[in-house]
Amino acid sequence: MQRLCVESWTVGLLYRCWEQLLLAKETLRSFFSLLCTEIINVRLVNGNSPCSGTVEVHHRGQWGTVCDIGWDMADAAVVCRELDCGEPVDALSDAQVGLGSGPVWMNNAMCAGSESTLKKCGSVIWGFQGVCQSKSAGVICSGKHKTLFLLVGGSRCSGRLEILHDQTWMSVCDAAFDQQDAEVVCRELDCGAPVQVLGAAAFGKGDAQMWTQEIQCRGNESQIHLCPTSLPHKYKCSHDNDVGLVCAGLNSVNVRLVGGHSRCAGRVEALHRGQWGTVCDAGWDMADAAVVCRELDCGEPVDALGDAHFGSGSGLIWTNRMLCTGSETTLKNCGSVQLYDYDCNHDTDAGVICSGVRLVGGSRCSGRLEILHDQSWMSVCDAAFDQQDAEVVCRELDCGAPVQVLGAAAFDKGDARMWTQEIQCRGNESQIRLCPASQKHSCSHDDHQALLCAGKKINMREISSITRIICVPLHLVWRSPHPQLQRMN
Repeated sequence: MQRLCVESWTVGLLYRCWEQLLLAKETLRSFFSLLCTEIINVRLVNGNSPCSGTVEVHHRGQWGTVCDIGWDMADAAVVCRELDCGEPVDALSDAQVGLGSGPVWMNNAMCAGSESTLKKCGSVIWGFQGVCQSKSAGVICSGKHKTLFLLVGGSRCSGRLEILHDQTWMSVCDAAFDQQDAEVVCRELDCGAPVQVLGAAAFGKGDAQMWTQEIQCRGNESQIHLCPTSLPHKYKCSHDNDVGLVCAGLNSVNVRLVGGHSRCAGRVEALHRGQWGTVCDAGWDMADAAVVCRELDCGEPVDALGDAHFGSGSGLIWTNRMLCTGSETTLKNCGSVQLYDYDCNHDTDAGVICSGVRLVGGSRCSGRLEILHDQSWMSVCDAAFDQQDAEVVCRELDCGAPVQVLGAAAFDKGDARMWTQEIQCRGNESQIRLCPASQKHSCSHDDHQALLCAGKKINMREISSITRIICVPLHLVWRSPHPQLQRMN
């Protein structure tokens, strides 16, 4: 009996030890899983939305590209899932949406398609270079709302239009589907501009259900799910009325902004004939900037910049002088003239700052704060607007660090409507729209928020002349993080 008790005690002890080992194993597994998640991340660059572009992975502290060898829809599905970007629309190769940056980190992903992250795919080769320097893999995802389009019966950028709704594919009636709707579809598919909208089942009759709502895009939306829709339309539609679409494709002009603090600010680069190049600043103005901001779905233009404000680019310079009126939907729709008497080099690269915020009544980097909401500018209440919020605004406007946060309508009372939500930024966001906001509170035009950022053009003479601004010590201005501040005269 005593021996049995000893054996039972020993077995119990071993069992408890085994439990501890299992717990330690799971703890280590969780730790290393977290460690790997922090080391290896995925992002999409050069695309027209956060859910399309060239695939880049973060490895050993540096962003690098993925080689397109063996890159397929299963790999694309994993990237879309990891980024919460819905379903894969296409797996791109040959740097179709532009080259990425850094080394070629990953080759031959061989995902099954069910993995939750790219790092969990088998047979990855890290640090592979070989022939992959100009063969960056890319992805187009449907977006997190999973309102997916598929152009069938032609190529990836042309064919019969179908929409995924409630996990069911639906054909679209050609009645009242117009150029503005087509612009959004082509943009979301990263297929350039629309070339032709075709009715009467030009790409053959589908066999899916019919989408009965009328799509009413303005043309500047980044995704079709953002477009308004009417009630089921009055037209009698059948598959004889399936709408088809031809987009220009990936070789049409696309635009990106490089070197800024967010995707909506930076040096303007255009993709033309398969190559990225910078834009010369000759005649570059706010009308040109407005078109770039619209094409990138980046709000309103804050400034049109020259003299390589965001640093000098490299490679080709598209030297045509742009003649945009400001109403065009894409830069390629603007008129242009060839330059013969202007010395264009990378010291004259054009830049743009787009934003959903602006400072009014002072300079570009100081004034009363207004936010763009539903196509209307709104003043911001000074209640609980703090240093963290100011850091995000100054960063978004490329105006350096915040110098002073001012309330009580320091830059006069505006006549815009009041934005009554309390902004609660952490301070590291790239744009104010990414900050959380609380419930509404009560404010009047006596409570307008104002802000002074260090900026490129702020100097002591300007600071002294601004109403109700206390002069700032010189070192606060000259220590702005903007590198070109040192070259001020």
